[in-house]
Amino acid sequence: MAVSTGERGGGPPVKKTDEERLAELGYKQDLKRAWSGFSNFAISFTIISVLAGCFTTYGQGWNNGGPIAISWGWPIICGLILFIAWSMSELVSAYPTAGGIYWWASELGGKTWGWFTGWFNLVGLIGVVASVDYGAATFLNAVLGLYGVDVLGMNFGDDASILGETFILFVLILTLHALVNIFSSPLVALFNNISVWWHVGGVAVVIAILVFVPDNHQSLDFVFTERINNSGFNGGELGGGMFWLYVLPLGFLLTMYTQTGYDASAHVSEETHGASEAAAKGLWRSVFWAAVFGWFVLLAFTFAATDVKAVNEGGGTVFAIFESSLTTAWAKAILIIAVIGQLFCGMAGLTSASRMCYAFSRDRAIPGWKIWTRLNHHRVPAYAVLFMAFWALVVTIPALWDPTGNQIPTAFFAVVSITVIGLYIAYVMPVFLRWRKGDSWEPGPWNLGKKYKWVNPIAVIWVILMVIIFSLPFTPAGMPFNLESDDVPFDWNAVNYAPIAVAVVLGAVGIWWLVSARHKFTGPVRTIEFDDTGRVIDEKPID
Repeated sequence: MAVSTGERGGGPPVKKTDEERLAELGYKQDLKRAWSGFSNFAISFTIISVLAGCFTTYGQGWNNGGPIAISWGWPIICGLILFIAWSMSELVSAYPTAGGIYWWASELGGKTWGWFTGWFNLVGLIGVVASVDYGAATFLNAVLGLYGVDVLGMNFGDDASILGETFILFVLILTLHALVNIFSSPLVALFNNISVWWHVGGVAVVIAILVFVPDNHQSLDFVFTERINNSGFNGGELGGGMFWLYVLPLGFLLTMYTQTGYDASAHVSEETHGASEAAAKGLWRSVFWAAVFGWFVLLAFTFAATDVKAVNEGGGTVFAIFESSLTTAWAKAILIIAVIGQLFCGMAGLTSASRMCYAFSRDRAIPGWKIWTRLNHHRVPAYAVLFMAFWALVVTIPALWDPTGNQIPTAFFAVVSITVIGLYIAYVMPVFLRWRKGDSWEPGPWNLGKKYKWVNPIAVIWVILMVIIFSLPFTPAGMPFNLESDDVPFDWNAVNYAPIAVAVVLGAVGIWWLVSARHKFTGPVRTIEFDDTGRVIDEKPID
């Protein structure tokens, strides 16, 4: 994707400092600007985390489409996601603020657009923190089980209380991530830098194990042409409109969920040096390189899945692949690599979420905003960290229920869907508004030039399609019109409650907006005013 690095108009653009650009957007430099361009890339790459999403949702692709949903689906969907990332990179270059997405929408469409974009983004980021940390807890539980750990009344070596033990681990991981974020922003940046190399090296090791250790591998024909339908829809048929237009797209959740959270590059732009270019490049490059590394690791999984019966019986998960193709020692090695990568991912996710909460509160959009904008002596929005961690805990509570009796957290994929739906709606709202602005919009140093005319609409249309797909039931039992079916009776436990949760939030926020917020919320609140020479003439404290 070729881009322009100069602004429209005559002559070269005047280079401005980060603080001057931030002042033009209405804010003084409160957060500590200690992140390099690589650190900015690293946080998005870490949140995308192929050691998290590819591992935790592999079964979604396997059961809904099979190998073709992975070998072909991943690169094709990642290509479409890049259109979204390029569109967002252009916006962060023009508006490098911690508010990111909702700030862009407010600037381009007004306060109503900003309000709803911000709440979709907030809900999506809560889902990111919840789903990543719960996924890390699930994998940590598996590792502890392989080692037969029995501590404080929790025996990880048996299957008696998997959901309860996993939830306890989830709470501990969430607490750890909150503490790290509260007490050291530089440490978080350092961990993100380490995480990049952990992911690169970890993926290489995982691939090497899966290539050289198993005695047998699947054929190219299996990996690139085999279809599987374990969804329960259409009697498991592998053709026809139901398979290609419903079942297979459900498998795309693997890719769409993994490739989320890259808006982090925007949310930490106020802490990044040279943000107008560094944050823009960090955003789209994180998507590109995650696509490359993710495809290789997914292919390695699929080539190693030689015992199809065992994998199907194991729910299509990577655990089933490792158990059927590797010794326990090698399975432990892969799972440990994955858990550490997922811990990095969850930490970075909470960082991004807290910065969005801080910025949205700075503009008076969240009740109790004065609390969530307070910075501790490390210049970190500590209460915003706690706010996002608390709600991540709340939305994950349903994972304690076991409606199937098989120790399966049916709520997990609903949280995943909430993440994808919330985030991607937020991603494309300002993209649509930028497209609507046309050539009248003033771009930043990194921009698409005239290519926005076809890049932006592709991004918007793709997200609309995916939001529709991921709002549909994942199993026949979740279909309300199966109420009278004897073969597949309707079961509320099988309902995809993601669209219900999003609708409830949207309804509540919408009513709030109509009754009160539209009279009080004015969009981005300037905390600094300056004259034409750049001299500060009025500086207002947040609280």
